[in-house]
Amino acid sequence: MMILQIKCLFFPDEPKVGIKTIKTYCTRMQEENIHRAIVVVQAGMTPSAKQSLIDMAPKYILEQFLESELLINITEHELVPEHIVLTPDEKLELLSRYKLKENMLMRIQAGDPVARYFGLKRGQAVEKYEKHVPELTREEWHK
Repeated sequence: MMILQIKCLFFPDEPKVGIKTIKTYCTRMQEENIHRAIVVVQAGMTPSAKQSLIDMAPKYILEQFLESELLINITEHELVPEHIVLTPDEKLELLSRYKLKENMLMRIQAGDPVARYFGLKRGQAVEKYEKHVPELTREEWHK
């Protein structure tokens, strides 16, 4: 199982974050040699600030979350199935065990709350356990 480590978390004071704040955070990330961080905003970002996040990628990734999205931990909700991020080796083992090709796996949207929670990137595989009936468990894999 892969574990994502975030070394920097930003909580800006202003309700709507602008490009000036994003540039400040990017400069700090460069100084501290941090390539991935999270910014928790109160009301969103200006269009130019959102564009600057896209321009920084893939060298620097600054993920944006609204405060309201983080009020509960969605991975602990009873209706959300357990998700386990697979390592590249585990993904290859899964594909060979079931004689699948990568394009045969179900897809998970980049904007999916759980995908955002785990910081998933294109091509990563996730094992998902859904419990529909207490006695039965179904396994699914997404990429």
